[in-house]
Amino acid sequence: MRIMAVDFGDARTGLAVCDRAETLATPLAPVVDKNFLSCAEKVAKSAAENRAELLVVGLPLNMNGTEGDRAARSREFASRLGELTGLPVEMWDERGTTKSAIYFMNETDTRGKKRKANLDSAAASIILQSFIDMRRLASGRA
Repeated sequence: MRIMAVDFGDARTGLAVCDRAETLATPLAPVVDKNFLSCAEKVAKSAAENRAELLVVGLPLNMNGTEGDRAARSREFASRLGELTGLPVEMWDERGTTKSAIYFMNETDTRGKKRKANLDSAAASIILQSFIDMRRLASGRA
């Protein structure tokens, strides 16, 4: 199944997609848009272009597992995406994904504008990879 992950942000929204076999998450170009509705429309268009069958939206929980304003905004974005695409949308705990993405970018010496442009999609790919890994384990395909 083609799954697309979304790391929703106020200015930049990261995207990633996996192959049909759900083996590997690959980052896509991020959506750079500060307008909530037009950003959702652009993400929905990318989902169609990438033939996504399921959307996974990162849920930014607080470190103690509670939800704050950011999580509520992400849930609202996920709901809007579901309306626009007609696709099922799942929320996925994204705690630590940006820190992991920063670590990987440090390891590959990605800095400056290139880092800023790709950080959110790298985080989306970490969200997606953890999601597809969980699906593989749950199905016994590990």
